[in-house]
Amino acid sequence: MHSSFRPPRQVKIGDAAAFVGSTPRAIRHYHEIGLLPEPERGGDDRRRYGYEDMIRLLWIRKMADAGIALDDIRDAFTTGTTTAGADGAEGIPGILERLEETLAEQEAELRRQRTAVRRMRAEGSRMGLLSAFVTERLKSLPEGSLRQADLDSLLVTERIFGPLGAAVQATRFVALATHPTLREQSDRVDAAEEALDDSVAVDDPRVAQVAVERHAFERALQAVIEESGLGGDDDALFDAWDDLHPATADDGEGHGMSALEAIGKLPYDFSPARLRCMELAEELSAQDSPAT
Repeated sequence: MHSSFRPPRQVKIGDAAAFVGSTPRAIRHYHEIGLLPEPERGGDDRRRYGYEDMIRLLWIRKMADAGIALDDIRDAFTTGTTTAGADGAEGIPGILERLEETLAEQEAELRRQRTAVRRMRAEGSRMGLLSAFVTERLKSLPEGSLRQADLDSLLVTERIFGPLGAAVQATRFVALATHPTLREQSDRVDAAEEALDDSVAVDDPRVAQVAVERHAFERALQAVIEESGLGGDDDALFDAWDDLHPATADDGEGHGMSALEAIGKLPYDFSPARLRCMELAEELSAQDSPAT
């Protein structure tokens, strides 16, 4: 560069900051962390920055703009690998390699976030919160037939059991949405279970009665699922999941877990009476299973 393009021999901090595109506050911070030696003050007790200071400030600004942490820049200067005449062959490559890895991770995260936003816009904010594997299972439903509470339940299920578990649960909601009578029965049983709060004793006759009603409903629901062919769709779900995730095909996560075990993973508690009701319902279901 021609000497006429050099900045003045000595400049104040505001002029130095303006020249390199920084701020006086940033330069003072560089002094505090040892990134830039503090120059001697003049007779007016103000700092004066020379040509070498300006070069170092330009280095700092360019490297910081590239995303290199100030601590790494300071280490590079400390080891003498980044000076006006050095190519930074010792130390900087490692810093840049780490930076590139970090940027790649951030880029992947941004792509994931953009994909999630697109899905939420396309599917609706709540539906789009579920994975594509789950929402695909719900495509056959008429618009508006899925309740908000159903979506909330699927969101919790996916958190606990993953997309496969939520997709299997979606089968229940497909059956309920397409069979109004079954949905009414479901509502009655749900309300009866919710009534088994902490004021109800475990041995209250209502506990056993609601367990019988739950058992009867589950049998009716399963019959509808099998008759409508939705059960076969569930088998296809498992096959599709295994194809997409062969490494987890045999891990058994969530498979065979009882209702009570699942309850233990939920972020809220049930009353003792309601837990007892679930136990009784499972016992009734076990009695239906053929002996092995």
